[in-house]
Amino acid sequence: MVVQERVDRLGEVIQQVRTDLGNAPEPPIATFAASTSLVDEYRTEVRIRDFRFDVDEPPLIGGTDTGPTPVELVLAALGTCQEIVYATYARVLGIPLDGVAVSAEGRLDLRGFFGVADVPAGFQDVTFTVDIASPAPAADVARLIEAVNAHCPVLDILKQPLVVEGQVRLNGEPIAV
Repeated sequence: MVVQERVDRLGEVIQQVRTDLGNAPEPPIATFAASTSLVDEYRTEVRIRDFRFDVDEPPLIGGTDTGPTPVELVLAALGTCQEIVYATYARVLGIPLDGVAVSAEGRLDLRGFFGVADVPAGFQDVTFTVDIASPAPAADVARLIEAVNAHCPVLDILKQPLVVEGQVRLNGEPIAV
């Protein structure tokens, strides 16, 4: 009888990356990028690495519903980032994880977007629920939750103020904004 040991490829990759990052002589800063362009009305095309997809608004506010809205992508980024960080730290902490799913909601006042009231255009608040399936004791899962909330990049982006700078070019030439 041959016994096959299940190889946790992701666990091995995580351990190697943690080792490499821990031994890095300088802070290893990763740069992520996306480019977009307006295609028609509210429909935009997003290009991230080799991926291309549409972003749009629902018909209720003038779009053609060919893709998710930008704010829905923010919520999806939070959910998917949480799930990825759960998968990572479950392995780091040795906590079995059978599954994780996240649902997220954000409320915004559309008057801010359309400029008809002096209210912020962005989210007023964001709420999310994480559903975890695990045979681990609640105390272990609590440690996992703490680690995820401390290390989830998108959660950190949403919670922490950060410097955002932009420039505008008109016909290829910078203009003052």
